[in-house]
Amino acid sequence: MTTLVVVKKNNEIVIAADSLCTFGDTKLSAAYDHSPEKILRHQDSYIALCGSAAHQLVFENLLKQNTLDLSSRNAIFESFCMLHPQLKEQHFLNPKEEDNDPYESSQVTALIANARGIFGVYSMREVFEYTRFWATGSGYEFALGAMNAVYPHLDSAETIAKIGIDTSATFDRNTALPMTLYKINV
Repeated sequence: MTTLVVVKKNNEIVIAADSLCTFGDTKLSAAYDHSPEKILRHQDSYIALCGSAAHQLVFENLLKQNTLDLSSRNAIFESFCMLHPQLKEQHFLNPKEEDNDPYESSQVTALIANARGIFGVYSMREVFEYTRFWATGSGYEFALGAMNAVYPHLDSAETIAKIGIDTSATFDRNTALPMTLYKINV
């Protein structure tokens, strides 16, 4: 699994991710992984993915084929709706989660950062826009708690994001350093 965070504060937006990949009880640390990066760049946006390791290659391929509009909550929703048939037809996505789900799942959890804001995308194409910070992935509870504790006291979005990932790496068995971090000045 992984831990992803986004933070917005004082004209600075930061997105960060750990580097650990796990397969059941097996860990693939950054030292052994040629591609430990979990954050993709698309135009002026950063997209951090968690969940299946297959998502990384699938999204690298999809981003080469498509120009996504990631400028707002609604635009992100429309972009992910446009990607859903491609995920099923070109990449053989299994869209089934629970029997009582109201929609097919895209099986994707992502955080997005750009100069227009910080966003989260979830499996049924739910899109949230966050005002301060958010985290997702296996260590999200640790990251949210740590960032919530320091957010009022620190001025740097970068420092807050680092604390979120560091705390998750300390307490979540599926999160590990080093981290990748990107900063956007707004």
